[in-house]
Amino acid sequence: MKNKQQKSGGGFSSLIAALCIVIYLFALVQAAVRLYLSMEQYRVIAGNEFIKIRDLAVSTGSQGFMDDRFIQTMNNTLLSSKALEALIISGPNEEYAFEKQKGRAILWVNNSPRFINRLSFSNVTYYDPLPINNLRNANIKAVANAFNYDDISRILRETLLLILIGFAVSFFTMLFQILLGGKTQEKNFKHAQMPAQTYPPPPPPMQNYAPQQTQDYVPIQQSRAPADSGPKGLYSSRSNIGWEEYTKDRLDAEIHRCASTEKDLTFITIEFATAISDKTFKAIAEDAAILSSKDMLFEYGSQGICAILPGTDLDSGIAKSEKFYQRVMQNNPEYDPGIGLTSRSGRLINAERLMMESKEALHRAKSDQTTSIIAFKSDPDKYRAFISQQN
Repeated sequence: MKNKQQKSGGGFSSLIAALCIVIYLFALVQAAVRLYLSMEQYRVIAGNEFIKIRDLAVSTGSQGFMDDRFIQTMNNTLLSSKALEALIISGPNEEYAFEKQKGRAILWVNNSPRFINRLSFSNVTYYDPLPINNLRNANIKAVANAFNYDDISRILRETLLLILIGFAVSFFTMLFQILLGGKTQEKNFKHAQMPAQTYPPPPPPMQNYAPQQTQDYVPIQQSRAPADSGPKGLYSSRSNIGWEEYTKDRLDAEIHRCASTEKDLTFITIEFATAISDKTFKAIAEDAAILSSKDMLFEYGSQGICAILPGTDLDSGIAKSEKFYQRVMQNNPEYDPGIGLTSRSGRLINAERLMMESKEALHRAKSDQTTSIIAFKSDPDKYRAFISQQN
């Protein structure tokens, strides 16, 4: 009878334990799914708000760029936005910052605004040029929150409630078993015919223990993980141009933009023959403004530069490359840069393909004894035939 009661109690306990595990797992899974969906929905909201504020900046800036009306409109629109936290609007000569809460999202470095890296901010780059009355180098950047804190708080509260339900089930089950076990022991004691005779336990056997020798331990020093050396801010402090990690995303965006307006695009990869100091590299990066605007220039390895030339065909890109090459050779002939070019040429192409073609042209330019500039020229018809065969 006793064994049957123990088996019944053990089965009930296992059932309750399994139920609690299901509750905990369900709470964690639903929280993870709901958090992910909330972040994705918030990212869509941020993208829509950025498009809206960009279009408003274009229409308002056409009537007066950075006047009082423009500034007031940008501030009011930003304050009414749900996801966007701050804006940086660049003009021909200066950059302007707008933020909901002063000092929370923007840090000023050498009179230039930079977004602060926060875990609560989205890692999506919101960036677009502002075509305002042929105003050069006008663009808008934004940073958005990654989370909707109201949704996150509600999800966490509901998840905590589910976990507390699981704890309550476990607690009352354990309390019920304790009370039931106490009654069973009392009942068995009352119905016993004679008390069991107790005997003193036998003395434990003596064991001989030899004293252990002490040993000196030398603490092992754990190696520290290297500090995060990834890109911070829009521009690299070494060259004052874009980080290499941003090249592909920006090139993809410019290819899409040029394809939608049926414009050409040229991509240039430059690498110097010898190692270059940071000071000289920064000076040469400034000379690279002859190729494209500052926000279209990026580092390439430790001694190279990449340039995106939207709206520029291959012949114009070669002409600009020759001017840049002559300027470098005039001031620093020992670095003798190799230059590889390629262009979109009416093709539906992605950034990886353009970067590969430019690198291949650079490789040939570095090995060629007669010229330091080589362009990769494609046949659009043959390229389309090749793509159709691949598909």
